[in-house]
Amino acid sequence: MTAVTDQDHTDHTDHAEETVSGEEGGSGGGGGAPVEGGAPDAVEAEEALEVAEPAEVVEAEEEVDVVEAAEADEGAGGQDSSVADPAGRAESAGAWDDGLIARRVNENAGGEPVAVVEARGAGAPVAAPLAYDGSLRSRLDALRELVGLSRTRLDSRTLAEAGRVLDEAAARRRLSGQHTVVAIAGATGSGKSQLFNALAGVTISETGVRRPTTAAPIACSWSDGSASLIERLGIPPRLRRRPLQSAEAEAQLRGLVLVDLPDHDSAAVQHREQVDRVLALVDAVIWVVDPEKYADAMLHERYLRPMAGHAEVMFVVLNQIDRLPGEATEQVLDDLRRLLDEDGIALGEYGEPGATVLALSALTGDGMGELREALGQFVAERGAPARRISADVDAAAWGLRPVYATGRRTGLSEEARDEFAVRLADAVGATAAGEAAERAWLRNANRACGTPWLRLWRWYQDRLEPTTGRFPLRAQAEEEATARQRVEQAVRTVADRASAGLPAPWAQAVREAAVRGSQGLPEALDELAARAGLPPGRPPRPGWWPAAVFAQASMTLLQVVGGLWLVGQIVGFMAPNLGVPVLLMVAGIIGGPLVEWSCRMAARGPARRYGMEAERRLREAAAGCGRARVLDPVASELLRYREVREQYGRVLGVEAGVR
Repeated sequence: MTAVTDQDHTDHTDHAEETVSGEEGGSGGGGGAPVEGGAPDAVEAEEALEVAEPAEVVEAEEEVDVVEAAEADEGAGGQDSSVADPAGRAESAGAWDDGLIARRVNENAGGEPVAVVEARGAGAPVAAPLAYDGSLRSRLDALRELVGLSRTRLDSRTLAEAGRVLDEAAARRRLSGQHTVVAIAGATGSGKSQLFNALAGVTISETGVRRPTTAAPIACSWSDGSASLIERLGIPPRLRRRPLQSAEAEAQLRGLVLVDLPDHDSAAVQHREQVDRVLALVDAVIWVVDPEKYADAMLHERYLRPMAGHAEVMFVVLNQIDRLPGEATEQVLDDLRRLLDEDGIALGEYGEPGATVLALSALTGDGMGELREALGQFVAERGAPARRISADVDAAAWGLRPVYATGRRTGLSEEARDEFAVRLADAVGATAAGEAAERAWLRNANRACGTPWLRLWRWYQDRLEPTTGRFPLRAQAEEEATARQRVEQAVRTVADRASAGLPAPWAQAVREAAVRGSQGLPEALDELAARAGLPPGRPPRPGWWPAAVFAQASMTLLQVVGGLWLVGQIVGFMAPNLGVPVLLMVAGIIGGPLVEWSCRMAARGPARRYGMEAERRLREAAAGCGRARVLDPVASELLRYREVREQYGRVLGVEAGVR
């Protein structure tokens, strides 16, 4: 066995320092994958390799391998010989140039292949960041806007998943777009670690009958520049590996970062927590099931069914088919497809997008070629990260559907607005104010056009009526209380109509806005009634009013002249002539009431118009007050809801929005 360190550095001093730092990273995380230790002999051998002639390099390599072969023999006892074939894999496809401490197998040595350990160095290349297409960028921007508009209306727990998706999308976008991170997940005994080793061509993850075997995630990268992606998963350098170096395997799976996860049904809680954490960060997942536990309820209910929307970045592998006799493999595979269909997972068959379902045996290698080919094509497309983020956005959007979407038309209709204004006008007494204005105009007309004797009689009657009393005061207090109740009822009615059909958080926001606006509304309406009910000064007079006043004055003058004439005749001051003064008096007595009656008939129209104008002013004032205090805040909440609903439609990819 031969071990060399492939690092593309020109400064030998820096190279030696990076090698020492890589050695201090700790030991390997699985059996058969030991990490080079910090022994002085290894450092000296490294330095010797850098300055030796080709013949000396071989000798130094053999010396270094004496220690490494002993370490490898201790940790690789559990590896099956069928996992990887060392033939033809000793020659590297190219030097690793991102600070990797690599071990590989000598062509002339017949020993077992060993894993490579990745230790990030200062010279690691930086891969091009991931680029999202315009549609996905638009959806992410809409989701960010949606969260921003909703923070004051929804609690943080409701928006937590959407915020996590935005954070993870931004974090993934800054990292390599040339790599695809694929996790291998499965239950205890499903053979996922065996499958992981078979894909890597070397024993990396420990396998065995002890359960659980895998205690922490282990990463294996087929190309350079993936260190930042693995760091994002929280996998330490001591648990990072390289596959067996083979030009064919590297070309087929270039860009793949494979992660072996602990058992999702492990008895150790921390193992399940690590599975859930890493599954939320990887670009795709290979679910490994075995013939005994492929229908496990925990797998389907906790993972597959909730992740049904991620079918395009999902592989479902039926492992251990070597244990199934005859046509049992196809029967189990058909039943597995049926269960996946019941989970809502689309199957990628007949060219349709969906999950890839395969049957294989990691132990015998049967079906491994098909998985490698499908995985290689999947990685070569470089679309998995964007599809994973898109599926996360879909899942977050559907999780938010109850707080944004509704099946009915929402909003405040004009009919509801008009009814609210009518209720406020009734509460403020607009109709009564109009009638009072009409009576005031008629009373003024009667005073101006009525006979003086009738006005004198009315004045006397007014003097006899009491000006104060307990009953009017009590009636006024009851009227004010009734008016306040009417205002509160009007606010409740319009709030209920405005919030009808809205999701609960937005309906609550609408009702709260209406209640806040109603505070002080009765007092404001009372002030408006006092200010806008009756205009100051005398009511306007029509053009015929002066003629009517002159006619009434003439009738009164005729009565006075006729009366004085008769008195003069009685006292003997004037010659007796009863005809003329009696005629004058009769004309005045009859003409005065006739003029008053005519004026009253003529005054009805102007008085009615005056009363209606006063009522209209009060209604408009009450409606304006109610609109400013209640309707505008409610409309603002409804407008915010329409905005977030439109943004939610963009998140779903529906430009017209949703109901």
